[in-house]
Amino acid sequence: MIVDTNVLVRSAVHDDPKQTERARTFMREAERLFISNLTFCEFVWVASRVYRKSASEISAAIRLLISDRKVVYDRVAVEAGLSFLDAGGDFADGIIVFEGRRLGGETFVTFDKKAAAILEKAGQNCLLLSAE
Repeated sequence: MIVDTNVLVRSAVHDDPKQTERARTFMREAERLFISNLTFCEFVWVASRVYRKSASEISAAIRLLISDRKVVYDRVAVEAGLSFLDAGGDFADGIIVFEGRRLGGETFVTFDKKAAAILEKAGQNCLLLSAE
């Protein structure tokens, strides 16, 4: 089963008791759960922006989810996203950098100072653009 973002959100935030229970039951009973990188990115955005969850809460929720053997996901990409999130950056930036490198790119180009600092600290190529 391919899991949509709203199912992940409902299982994690408990804002609608009926949907939370339904999502959790479905996820518990499913034989396999396929979760795309985009779904993880949307989950992080919704959890942080809409539900005001902290980066550590979001990271813990994702780590709990991916610890289940029936969850099929892009392990290396999600770990890259979690590394960025844990370093104070955006989960999606970690995914973007990873996928760009997997496609053959070498240098991440951004206006985001925080993302650039995280990459520089990790010894990875980054070009920080300036609007000036």
